[in-house]
Amino acid sequence: MTRSRSDLVWIPTFAVLVAFAVPWPLWGVDRVVAGLPVWIWWHVAWLGLCTALFALFVRSGAWERGMGRRPGHDVAGGDAPAPADGDRR
Repeated sequence: MTRSRSDLVWIPTFAVLVAFAVPWPLWGVDRVVAGLPVWIWWHVAWLGLCTALFALFVRSGAWERGMGRRPGHDVAGGDAPAPADGDRR
């Protein structure tokens, strides 16, 4: 499987996200902001950044290409019959 350059950008991006998930710069810091330690705020911000980047990753189509699927196609591939009126939930 060949990967495009834009897909290869995601590898170091996720490596950096993993490396900084642990708040290394804040070890030994006892500062408290709004009643919580600073390292907890680090995690809150980091999870927000991870969420935004993962959403961008999925929207770019890299997720489907990585899974060997063509972007924009459903699992059934359009071959599944439409549900009958009594089958809807």
